[in-house]
Amino acid sequence: MRYGSSTIFSENIKSFCDRKFRVFTERNIDEITQLKHIPEDELQSMKIVAMVFPFRVNNYVIDELINWENIPADPIYQLTFPQKGMLTEDDFNALKKLIDEDASVDDIQKEVKRIRFQLNPHPAGQLDMNVPRLDGEPLFGMQHKYNETVLFFPSQGQVCHSFCTFCFRWAQFIGESELRFGTKEADSLHRYLRENKQVTDLLMTGGDPMVMKTKYLENYLTPLLSSEYDHIQSIRFGTKALTFWPHRFVTDSDADSLIALIKKLIDSGKHVAVMAHFNHWQEFSTPVVREAIKRLRDAGVEIRSQAPLVANINDSADIWIKMWKEQVRLGIIPYYMFVERDTGAKAYFELPIVKAWEIYKDAISNVSGLSRTARGPSMSAGPGKVEIQGVATIKSEKVIVLRFIQARNHEWVQKPFFAKYDENATWLDQLKPAFGEEKFFFEEEYEHMQLKVSENSTG
Repeated sequence: MRYGSSTIFSENIKSFCDRKFRVFTERNIDEITQLKHIPEDELQSMKIVAMVFPFRVNNYVIDELINWENIPADPIYQLTFPQKGMLTEDDFNALKKLIDEDASVDDIQKEVKRIRFQLNPHPAGQLDMNVPRLDGEPLFGMQHKYNETVLFFPSQGQVCHSFCTFCFRWAQFIGESELRFGTKEADSLHRYLRENKQVTDLLMTGGDPMVMKTKYLENYLTPLLSSEYDHIQSIRFGTKALTFWPHRFVTDSDADSLIALIKKLIDSGKHVAVMAHFNHWQEFSTPVVREAIKRLRDAGVEIRSQAPLVANINDSADIWIKMWKEQVRLGIIPYYMFVERDTGAKAYFELPIVKAWEIYKDAISNVSGLSRTARGPSMSAGPGKVEIQGVATIKSEKVIVLRFIQARNHEWVQKPFFAKYDENATWLDQLKPAFGEEKFFFEEEYEHMQLKVSENSTG
């Protein structure tokens, strides 16, 4: 293994970091040694849930991040291993019944597919409203929801080093081709960027682009050094590699070439940001993740952290306080606290909007100003990113105060609006306008946008 010249490793850290990547899925879950101590009924439940939701975990997560003395409460265990509560009781029992009756593979798969398609596999219009067009044809490996930012889904990056149990892009990983984003068409990406000069930010996403070899990233990104792409000011990498496989930036065979590519982009005048997905302070506990953070920062990368607020993993202010403080200490910028999206196993992970705001308020009021860059709680809904700003009483009516941080129409951004107080609502579409209004101010225009997309898709 090679190590960057800027870093001197102790023998202890070398030994710790120098490991080979090994992945476990539902196919070889019985090979995970630590699960041999799990009760048989719990293990069977895990396997049933893994039929519906994608399961993938690696040896680093298992050996270094999970406290196996704290099962099942350990947050990283909850983050990576399927839990029975992720399925409704009816759906779980329906699958279990088929398995107990030794049903055919076809019958089991039909039931699995039925369950999956009722779980809102592509929320917020990402399969229809967000897909841009080139010469009238949809570019299914890209999304362009907000004016300045294009998301690109390279096909080589449509997997992760491990999967999050609450992942809002779970449909990418279940083998249903009609639900997947992804493309190898670098030429289409480059042409689309050339023809859309209003775009300033390119977000490489997935899956996780950091599972890709550097040579593939070079193919997509090196052309952006040309003056034709001077309008592309920022290149972002949406990744959880710092948690799930920090060796990608330290000891992988092409880690040095990755750092070199990043430096090349920065030296050309591009801003490079790693949009790191951290859910819990426990993810910062190993020497290799701290070394990976250091290498990226030494290269000139800005690391921003974002995560959803999820039950069973990080649903307390104390966790966020400790996490944000540690991030600032390591030079990471707290960026977003999200509301768990309305997809997949949301019933197991979601929290009421009001509760999310209370946790955010308690956390943000107990950190220094350097941590108060974290915005939220934010819902990435169909119309845009909606921030819950608080609860107030206006004209004798108790209301939830909201605003758009980002929106399909930029004129909606920062405009406050009000919903009737609802302590049980978990998503935007469950809220009702306050003060006797029939609709929120943006709804009619958004409905027209949806209609226009529907008309375009049909003909």
